[in-house]
Amino acid sequence: MTVIPPSPPAWQELDDRAVAVARALAMDSVQKVGNGHPGTAMSLAPVAYTLFQRFLRHDPKDPTWIGRDRFVLSCGHSSLTLYIQLLFSGYGLTLEDLKSFRTWGSQTPGHPEYGHTPGVETTTGPLGQGIANAVGLAMAARFKRGLLDPEEKIGNSPFDHNVWVICSDGDIQEGVSAEASSLAGTQALGSLKMIYDDNRISIDGDTHNAFTEDVSARYRAYGWNVLEVAALSDGNVDQISLEKAMAQACQEINRPTLIRLKSVIAWPAPKAKNTAKSHGSALGEEEIAATKKLLGLPEEKFHFPNEVRSHVEKVMTRNIVLKNHWQSQLDSWQRANPDKAELLKRLQNRELPKNWEDALPFFEAGKEVATRKASGEVINGLARILPELIGGSADLAESNNTFIENGGSFLPASSSMKNANPYGRNIFFGIREHAMGAILNGMALHGGVIPFGGTFLVFSDYMRGAVRLSSLMKLPVIFIWTHDSIGLGEDGPTHQPIEHLASLRAIPGLNVVRPADANEVSVAWREVLRRKEPAGLVLSRQNLPVLDRKTYGDVDGVSKGAYILLEAKDPSLLIIATGSEVALALAAATELNAKGERVQVVSAPCLEWFNKQPDEYREKVWPKEVKARVSVEAGISQGWNSFVGDLGECVSIEHFGASASYTKLFEEFGLTVSQVVKAAEKSLAKAR
Repeated sequence: MTVIPPSPPAWQELDDRAVAVARALAMDSVQKVGNGHPGTAMSLAPVAYTLFQRFLRHDPKDPTWIGRDRFVLSCGHSSLTLYIQLLFSGYGLTLEDLKSFRTWGSQTPGHPEYGHTPGVETTTGPLGQGIANAVGLAMAARFKRGLLDPEEKIGNSPFDHNVWVICSDGDIQEGVSAEASSLAGTQALGSLKMIYDDNRISIDGDTHNAFTEDVSARYRAYGWNVLEVAALSDGNVDQISLEKAMAQACQEINRPTLIRLKSVIAWPAPKAKNTAKSHGSALGEEEIAATKKLLGLPEEKFHFPNEVRSHVEKVMTRNIVLKNHWQSQLDSWQRANPDKAELLKRLQNRELPKNWEDALPFFEAGKEVATRKASGEVINGLARILPELIGGSADLAESNNTFIENGGSFLPASSSMKNANPYGRNIFFGIREHAMGAILNGMALHGGVIPFGGTFLVFSDYMRGAVRLSSLMKLPVIFIWTHDSIGLGEDGPTHQPIEHLASLRAIPGLNVVRPADANEVSVAWREVLRRKEPAGLVLSRQNLPVLDRKTYGDVDGVSKGAYILLEAKDPSLLIIATGSEVALALAAATELNAKGERVQVVSAPCLEWFNKQPDEYREKVWPKEVKARVSVEAGISQGWNSFVGDLGECVSIEHFGASASYTKLFEEFGLTVSQVVKAAEKSLAKAR
């Protein structure tokens, strides 16, 4: 929900000087390291300065203050735009940090990195992601307000704040931004304010080589409030009109706002302005000197005079007043809502309630349950005790089993849809996998919510960029990927994932979890919530037998990533399997044991968790001395060779699928008990 800030103080000559200093610092930082993106940071200097000094509610001494406005620099290549304002505002950055821009160990990497530099809300650089993150931030803010303070008038709650974005032509061109912006309009996210730097220059030159659409008309069609700010006749940013537009944006509470700002890249550099070269190259000493002269600055490198420093640091005083007012709001709210105050404390500490595991369902042995269905039951069990759990799917809720019963539809009050509730728990992402992933990242970045989102495993390709960033930022996002193999059947090869498990496991820090039965699903959810790391739950369409734990290993072993399902004393053969293929492994073991072998079967729902276990545990589960080994998984074998070794065999599928029933496909493509037995005998022969 949006908040209207107080009117900023009158613009002074020192503000003009501060903007000039910011432009020069951008030039000097890139020139010193010899690479970077000076042009956009120069032209955006007055925009970022106005935002940080005059509109943004923030506390440089407390960058994680929950009452702060959020700022996303979606055009992360222009990272100096942000770093210089962090320096000005007192976030702890120094001139030395700017001098070490884009170098090893610095606080000022080439693109902003979440968790690395105080004041950076999200990692940006892959264009368009920041816009989608901001949509997620705004959605999470609304949902969290609903948990804590739903009845208060908009703007009066301590949980109201604005989400500001600066984006570029490149961000606007990326498909993920279109997906997310469309959804933002549907969701009527009034707290979202986006400044589009329309400088019409990219690496390849004039953007009209590839991009001629009417962006303002597009965003109006999305349902956004669109304001346009033309450049001054000399190409400089029209400060007065910009500030007026930003104030108007703050007044808009029912729609997201796009401020389309015309600018000239690298203004006022005499030769470099309005050129593609200034986008990604140092300007050169001669051009920098000429530009500083136009700005009325000395040629001194990294010029930051004391009078400018003292002036810009006054923003801390301004924000102390804002924070004190916010604190009084929060104190009043806490006195009036002690129970919700306890909930807020738990959410901020990322804690789970006592005995929350009791909400996890247990499934009786002897039944057959698709793991996607089991996951749906887990979600609804958890939803009863975790009010912060919220999610949806990319138009596949019925197939992904992601719907929270009686949770309401997360839609604005203005929506005509059934069960619309601005604080609902079921998000309709539409057919927008990439935006869904990036929005979930934004929700996790906001904090106070546990976000999840579902689609078919094969469509994880569409959201890979967002999944990678989730892992890079170590965000506790839960991706639900169902229809996990050729087992989805008749939809055919376009919908049947083959290489996807290996591809996702290649992402550092992502926990890929493929449970073998319904009870493994319950424990997998438990472990994902405990670990608070990015995870993908990979679930079957088809029914799978619920294993009898009186016969087989304790399902708690899932928490270790892999565990002994069927133990053998002095095993002669090891079979490791995941998901739906675990049942094949057990049936094959029965047949082999009848022939006198000693087969140990391992269920391995999450190789990432298993690889983090102590050596002694891994040795017990997967003894090195046993050389006869078989892996079984309905996907490519890539990655399994390290487990089975030179003498082992992989039962896998190394080609695309086909359209037929899943039973027929498993038979035709060799995912059968007889094929596992044959592979085992081959490995045993080699080992002997």
